[in-house]
Order: sequence, then structure tokens, then C-alpha cells
Amino acid sequence: MNGIYASPAIKTIARLGFTAKGLVYSLIGILAFMAAFELGRQSNNIDKETTFNIIEDLPAGKWLLAIVSLGILCYVVWRVVQALLPNDSNDSTSKNVFKKFRYLFSALIYLSLAFFAAKMVFQGNQNNGDKKQDAIQSVMQMNNGPLLIGIGAIIIAIIGIYQIYYSFSEKYEKHVSLNYGNDKTSDLLLTSGKIGYVARGIVWLVIGWLFGRAALHSNSSEAGDTAKAFKFLEEASYGSYLLGAVGFGLLCYGIFNFIRARYESFQ
Repeated sequence: MNGIYASPAIKTIARLGFTAKGLVYSLIGILAFMAAFELGRQSNNIDKETTFNIIEDLPAGKWLLAIVSLGILCYVVWRVVQALLPNDSNDSTSKNVFKKFRYLFSALIYLSLAFFAAKMVFQGNQNNGDKKQDAIQSVMQMNNGPLLIGIGAIIIAIIGIYQIYYSFSEKYEKHVSLNYGNDKTSDLLLTSGKIGYVARGIVWLVIGWLFGRAALHSNSSEAGDTAKAFKFLEEASYGSYLLGAVGFGLLCYGIFNFIRARYESFQ
């Protein structure tokens, strides 16, 4: 085991990171489940950034949001540590390279999320949804813009397929090492992880489909993020039940991260 992995500071950073990640996914899952049965806000207004608005509206919301932002940044640090340091895995070189690329990709995604949360703390809500749409429109107007959007759609869909494969193959079990807890804790972690990864995979696949449709029609407004993916699910046949199931799955993924934060050895 590499020495820095055993460092109490690194383990604390990892625990804070998984706690923040669990909070964000739990809130998104609850909001999606409520929207499915018309118990809260509409499905086309639910994404990770919406959770920041909810946190910000709580008593001492700015301070809480700042803590969440720091927690997400801790998760970024943990992913970078995983990506850059050698490990004791017996996997092939290609698998290790893919694994490290996945860690760095995850770090970049959550770094942008931490940055957005921190920006909200100091500047308030900047209507980031419009900026996303403007960015997609800018790409679409480039030479071969639809092709670039189409390639992005394929990559996003592959990520979704991999998430579902990761669940049913139970490969995620190899990356979880519980230090405490009991058999019930272990069972809850593995079950919540399986359901959670499937739900994440479905969301990624829908987002990939939306980007693919936008590329085919050369229409940036058809591309979308998590909020549009939820709306797409809700408008499908038996959409309320489908969106409710995905919301429950994302809540499970949040619970999965909470359990990892509490019990994982992070070695």
C-alpha cells in the first residue's frame, strides 16, 4: 500500500468528498422522485445546480453551500490522488490507464461543479443553464459542429452503458473495502451501489440520446443536461414511474456514497 493512501489527512479528504457527493445525489434523487408524482418542482428544473439553490435557501445557506463546495473539492483531490499515484493492482497496463483516465475525467466533472457552487456563494445564481445552451450553440455553429456534438453524444452514451455494465458485472465491489460495519452494512452498500449505478447509466444514456438528436437535426436546443433528461423520462410511456424509479436509484447512489464515506478504508 502506498504511504500517502494510508495518510489520515488523505482519508479525511476522501470521506468529506464522498459525503458531499452523497448529499448532492440524494437531493437530486429526492427531487426527481417528488417531481415524478407532482410533489415538488417540475422535472425540467432539476439538476445538480438546483440542489445548490435549495441548500442556499436554508438558514445559513451561504455557509452550508461553501461547506458543500469544499466537500466536492475534497472529492476532486481524492480522484486526482487515485489517478496520479501508483497502486497495488494486478490489472493490465491498459486497464490501469483506463482507470486513471476515468479518475481524472471524474475529477474534472466535479471540479466544475465545485467551481459553480463556490461561484454561487460569492455571486449568487448566474443562470448557468443559459450559458450551457450558449456553449452548445457555439459548438454547433463551428465547422463540423454537428459532427463534434455527435461524437460527444457517442462518448456520453458509452459512459452510460459502462455505468450499467459496472453495476450488473458488480465490478464496483472490487473498489470498495469496508473497514468497519457488519454484513447488513455491506449488503446495503452493494445493493444501493447496484441500483445507483443503473440509475446513473440511464441518465447518461438519455443525455447522450438528446445530444445525438441535436446533432442529427443541427439544433442545439434539443441537447440537454440532467434536467432535460428527467423531462424526457417523464414524457415517456409510464414516465412518472420511470422517473420515480430513476429518482429512487439516484437516492440509492447517494446512500452508497454516504456508506463509503463512513466505513471505507480508502487504501
